Amino acid sequence: MSAAKLLRTKIFPHTMLILFSVFFLFPFVWLVFTSLKSSNEIFELPPRIIPASFQWSNYKAAFETVPFGHYMLNTLVICVVCIIGQLFAAPLVAYSISRIPWVGSKIIFAIVLATMILPSQVQLIPQYIIFAKLGWINTILPLTIGAFFGAPFYIFLLRQFLLGVPKELSEAAKMDGASEFRIYAQIILPTLKPALATVALFTFVGAYTDFMGPLIYLNDSAKWTLTLGLQGFQQDHGAQWEKLMAASTIMAIPMILLYFFGQKYYMQSGSAFTGFK
Repeated sequence: MSAAKLLRTKIFPHTMLILFSVFFLFPFVWLVFTSLKSSNEIFELPPRIIPASFQWSNYKAAFETVPFGHYMLNTLVICVVCIIGQLFAAPLVAYSISRIPWVGSKIIFAIVLATMILPSQVQLIPQYIIFAKLGWINTILPLTIGAFFGAPFYIFLLRQFLLGVPKELSEAAKMDGASEFRIYAQIILPTLKPALATVALFTFVGAYTDFMGPLIYLNDSAKWTLTLGLQGFQQDHGAQWEKLMAASTIMAIPMILLYFFGQKYYMQSGSAFTGFK
């Protein structure tokens, strides 16, 4: 390989990727180091990235000031329930639309996609009225029950994947006497693993970072999620930025771990748009 080709195909692209990764990683690095500074170091001019001495006590103080552990548990419960709901409903709807011929399936799918156009703000008041009449305010039901009906984007994602799965697999199973449910459970679901993993990742991120939903439906502070807990901490202890940064760092850890452990499945989900291999 010539030097020019090596520079063009290897060195330059990797150099640019490293530079961009450093650029996007810098805010998180600043967050972590700020969480380890004293209150005086945070406002030093010129600013210092690495603190003179690491104040690990900021993390302990943050958790002693606000019950972030309890908020984390509340958040994880909502995330798990939402993931279970989406993984149950979205594949079923996508399978029925893409693999089972029935009158009106295309119309129903068009309506499902049309709901993606509606802004969430338009749906906010009608949903609140419905949940209030059901007596679900100040419970996690308004934040989780919708997952058991499937999100339009996830239905679309799984449908696109299923369109690339050869129908001969289902027809061969039917000739062997397999029922529709058995075909779905033993043939279709295993092929959907990358796409289902992507649905689980997106659902977790959406539920974990949701602020508007808990703000509207959860009135009791004992039921708050991490996003509400951080907002409440900022309102009550806004001047203690080192503790706020420590709490924000703790909140970011699950997202980082999810990325490292789930990126393989996220990359594989590209086959949802390229067809069955």
